[in-house]
Amino acid sequence: MPRSIWSGAISFGLVTVPIHVVGATEDHSIRFHRYHLADQGRIRTRKICELEDREVGSDEIGRGYELTRTQIVPVTDEDLRELPLPAVKAIEIVAFVPLASVDPIRIGDGYYLQPDGQVAGKPYKLLRQALARSSRVAVVRYAWSGRERLGLLRVRDEAIVLHAMRWPDEIRDPSSLTPPPVEVSEEEIEGALALMDTMTRDDLEGEEFRDTYTDAVAGLIEAKREHRAPPAVPEREEQPGQVLDLMAALRQSVSEAKESRGEGGHAEVHELPGPKKKAAAEKTPAKKAPGKKAPAKKATAKNATAKQTTAARDTAAKKAPARKPPARKPRSA
Repeated sequence: MPRSIWSGAISFGLVTVPIHVVGATEDHSIRFHRYHLADQGRIRTRKICELEDREVGSDEIGRGYELTRTQIVPVTDEDLRELPLPAVKAIEIVAFVPLASVDPIRIGDGYYLQPDGQVAGKPYKLLRQALARSSRVAVVRYAWSGRERLGLLRVRDEAIVLHAMRWPDEIRDPSSLTPPPVEVSEEEIEGALALMDTMTRDDLEGEEFRDTYTDAVAGLIEAKREHRAPPAVPEREEQPGQVLDLMAALRQSVSEAKESRGEGGHAEVHELPGPKKKAAAEKTPAKKAPGKKAPAKKATAKNATAKQTTAARDTAAKKAPARKPPARKPRSA
């Protein structure tokens, strides 16, 4: 059971939910120590007072704000506890919003909120079920580690999760990072969407989402402990530094994605339809289905009749006197 790292209460209008805050995640990274290469002695960081040039203990260390190099304003834990803030020991709900309206860049680490005692069970469950049914998240304010923070409450299974949030002025403006003006064709967008379709999945389970770096570091340490060569690293194909033909790269990416998922085959041009090809397909008239051929006898009779009619017209034209063309009337201005 993870230990409690903060205790307080959720303030939901006039409803109060006593809670403990516990860690929701675990860090499985392999940790390294610094050591002396000559004799493998540990290198440790010592807290030295720069005025007395001696090491000091934790009971001698306090916090303060540096106004100038020679003037420090000390701030104690008691000073911070006595701040006139309603959220010092409470997580105060200030609004409910759709999760889609919160920019993910503002969402930080997550913590589980555990109900504190039997009395907190019913209001805790009430808030959890209300959040789940509303499909919204709660925006909260709370004070933690010497500062007031903005947070977000959401539901995960049977628990309520608190996410730390960054204030709006803590998010840097990305406008200076945008690329210069470029043109992207509809055909290229369609190709990117086709690639996304081949890479779409319903969950994040599988070998693609395993921490292979930590596994490789663990294998390296084990190999060194046993005085053997570490596992060979598979060579990766060198990728070109610049994509010259974007559509060709998209087609190849679709093909490789299909092969990796066991679908086989190669991506053809028609798999990435663009607006030009669609327009051409719409303009091309549909071919008529071949009809039944008329009997040969009927076709011969029609040809003979047509020849007789033409000959009669020619004879009549020879006998009739030639007609003068009518005089043209002058056009009015």
